[in-house]
Amino acid sequence: MSKVIDALNAARGRELSAILQYMTAHYEMEDQEFPKLAKIMKDTAIVEMKHAETLAERILFLKGTPISKPDAETQKGLGIEGILKVSAGLERQAIEMYNKSVQVCVAESDDGSKAVFEKLLADEEDHLNTFENMLDHVQKLGAAYIATLAG
Repeated sequence: MSKVIDALNAARGRELSAILQYMTAHYEMEDQEFPKLAKIMKDTAIVEMKHAETLAERILFLKGTPISKPDAETQKGLGIEGILKVSAGLERQAIEMYNKSVQVCVAESDDGSKAVFEKLLADEEDHLNTFENMLDHVQKLGAAYIATLAG
């Protein structure tokens, strides 16, 4: 079961990093008067907070100790395109990690933890889709699209 707890804790570290990154982006976009993007970043961070809590609860159920340290440093001052690139990257990394974690859970015969990872995967794929679509709009439409995000 220690392999599963390790996978859950690795996922928790990833979620904690995402929370901090998305809240940083939220504050920066709010300050620069891009309320639509700020709201998307805040709402995504809240989903990630719920993920971190779900992971901690599962770790505790398995008699482990949830970590409280993010696995990456927060990046600031990225601008809209940079925020979307970093966010999509975080989601891609989480998807890859969670797919591998599902396999760990299968190998360890832990269907409960496997179900947790499968639920998180669905959310992360949705986040990735949002960030990639927005990034595509920024890259193809430029200032015209960015203006739609302004307040």
